[in-house]
Amino acid sequence: MGAIARLTGEVVRPGDPGYEAARIGWNHLYSRYPEAIVFCCDAHEVANAVEWAREEGIALRARSGRHSLEGWSSLDGGLVVDVSRMKDVEIDEAARTATVGTGLTQAEAVAALGQRGYVIPTGSEGGVGLGGVILGGGFGLLTRRMGMASDSLLAAEIVVADGARSAKIVEATASTNSDLLWACRGGGGGNFGIATSYTLRLRELSDVTFLIARWTGHGELGALLRTWQRDAPVADERLTSALEVDSTAIELSALLYDGSRRELTDQLSSLLTIGDPEVTVMEDAWPAVYGSVDRGPDDVPNWKFYSHFVTRPFPDEAIDLVIRYMADTPSAPSNFFCSSFGGAVRHAPAGGSAFPHRDALFYCEPGAAWHDPELNSKALGWAAGFWRALRPYSDGAYVNVPNAAASDWERDYYGPNRDRLRQIKAAYDPENVFRFEQSVPPAPC
Repeated sequence: MGAIARLTGEVVRPGDPGYEAARIGWNHLYSRYPEAIVFCCDAHEVANAVEWAREEGIALRARSGRHSLEGWSSLDGGLVVDVSRMKDVEIDEAARTATVGTGLTQAEAVAALGQRGYVIPTGSEGGVGLGGVILGGGFGLLTRRMGMASDSLLAAEIVVADGARSAKIVEATASTNSDLLWACRGGGGGNFGIATSYTLRLRELSDVTFLIARWTGHGELGALLRTWQRDAPVADERLTSALEVDSTAIELSALLYDGSRRELTDQLSSLLTIGDPEVTVMEDAWPAVYGSVDRGPDDVPNWKFYSHFVTRPFPDEAIDLVIRYMADTPSAPSNFFCSSFGGAVRHAPAGGSAFPHRDALFYCEPGAAWHDPELNSKALGWAAGFWRALRPYSDGAYVNVPNAAASDWERDYYGPNRDRLRQIKAAYDPENVFRFEQSVPPAPC
């Protein structure tokens, strides 16, 4: 029987009725036409797909939530290995761990674990695949209390290349393939193999207090940025906050874990006394609040993001730069986003992690978002100009929000961990089977 028989799972090819829906990702700015898309339901089907691609001599990409911001989870003429149907959840009450399939979205993970009284730190956009988030770091409004999503990773099941044309399933734990586990904690998705499941340390679910404050216009933007960057990174570790600016307004989102409304508003008083914001407060369990946190504009088809980690407060000239760019956005939903770090992020998990940005005060992200393709040039130019203007004030970037134009992207994403990641790549994928535009290259022999 030929190699084609080993491509198991649901296979969709050009000309099939479901091909168009199967190939499209979340960001319509990028459009790829793969030779085939295989929807896998378990690790063995993933291994079969990797072996098939190797025997056929075609490139492959792993895909889960389809939120690869640069479209790198698909490709022209190759094989897309889609793991989005792998959504199993097994909870070990005694060990306080969960083993989850890589196909869960963040919203599905929050709901499934919350039903059992548990929580893990995740990002705030529910439709994003959990696996990609964990492998690159992962942060949101629980970050200062619980650390990065990758800090909860205790073990991973991964399909890796084997020999000249095969694949195998390996476990990465603290005692087996521990170097691969270290790499999976922030070393980026798709670099070393295709992860199929994760074992995560759970936290007990507590009630949270969630606040949104909204200022119309940009009149208070300078004062808010100065105050927020001063206070947010050193606040009570139960408190994580984010600022987001679009063309018409400024919004503060803040979450206090296991705390009261009075505590939260007191801790945010330096911000809430600036101007006259409209303030809304919710008190509930995290899964109930998560729907209010996850409020991204899902109907916008085209996006271009850039990322920065900031380790020193923005000087006045950087804040003035933000104000200037936000006064001239190419479209209404284009935005500038900041999320506070500090707190638990400063402490790496036992065994360490590849995530290097532990000393960041905050993360920030200029992002263009638009509907009309005629705006492509203007939007892309605005986003790239904003990113370049901020680079002198930042210290690194986020692998999950890649800066595709950066020449020294490995240093930006991985800092001092770059060389170790290259060595791990050489150990597990010396033939560079798992490669894409900014994948970690194997260290030379």
